[in-house]
Amino acid sequence: MSPVTYVRAPSATEAVRMGSEPGVRLLGGGTNLVDLMRKGVEAPSGLIDVTALADRVEQADDGGLVIGAPTRNSVVAAHPLIRTRYPMLSRAILAGASAQVRNMATVGGNLMQRTRCLYFNDAAGSRCNKRVPGSGCDAIGGSNRYHAIIGGSAACVATHPSDMCVALAALDARVRIAGPNGVRTVQLVDFHRLPGDRPDIETVLDHAEMIVAIELPAPLKALHSGYRKVRDRASYAFALVSVAAGLSMQDGRVRDVRVAFGGIAPKPWRAIRIEEALRGIPLVPETTAAAIEAEFAEAALLPGNAFKRELAKRTLTAMLNELAGDDA
Repeated sequence: MSPVTYVRAPSATEAVRMGSEPGVRLLGGGTNLVDLMRKGVEAPSGLIDVTALADRVEQADDGGLVIGAPTRNSVVAAHPLIRTRYPMLSRAILAGASAQVRNMATVGGNLMQRTRCLYFNDAAGSRCNKRVPGSGCDAIGGSNRYHAIIGGSAACVATHPSDMCVALAALDARVRIAGPNGVRTVQLVDFHRLPGDRPDIETVLDHAEMIVAIELPAPLKALHSGYRKVRDRASYAFALVSVAAGLSMQDGRVRDVRVAFGGIAPKPWRAIRIEEALRGIPLVPETTAAAIEAEFAEAALLPGNAFKRELAKRTLTAMLNELAGDDA
């Protein structure tokens, strides 16, 4: 690691000002950024510590919640309002990492974490367009068990590693962003970019902007929800496939359904086709299978990850059946 400067930001305004300098990065819990610095993947000239900013989970005027970006993941997962109103979010966070990591990691940092692709992390010996644009992608012809089957490109098939973001996508969360021109809000599902031919540009953030909060809309009534993660080992492994889902039934038909996948795409993947196909109809095996099949019709499978399509279908089917049973 090269020497870096370190400053603790006293306010969001100051963090935006100092963070606009070339080569400077914002630092939350450091559970991803510091690791990448050790590996030589990231080499910032300075770090702006933002953990002294608004750390909170509070009620919003519209009945939703506002979660400050520096809030620790463990605080969010354990908060009574999260556990009772948004249980899939609490479960997703608890599935994501060890207690020690959750106690350090922040909500904003979780959104900004970078892929765990082994070629991206190998700065010394592997080609990676996300790390060095135009250098190539060794994952496409290499070991790709953990890589994307939806949303990837010829330049990059890395997946986004977050569990929390999958639940936030299903919950219609919004990202509050501060910058030199004021504050703006974007939908979580629009915050992360698909790789296209520029996989190094991962979010809609400008360099001088920072995440200040996550906004959760008021919870939907009678929506049973959950989070399920399939991984190679039970102890804190990244997802092969994960599903955040919510379901409410009325008179034997789907009144509302929310579905998001993790582990299969370069961003948390909101399954809009599945939701649109299932709303208003009975939840029977034939219609469920057809809806899921339509979502994966354009999947681009690689030799090492072709199993993910069937695994994702089975995981979601099992979850929907379980949630429908809760509604019976």
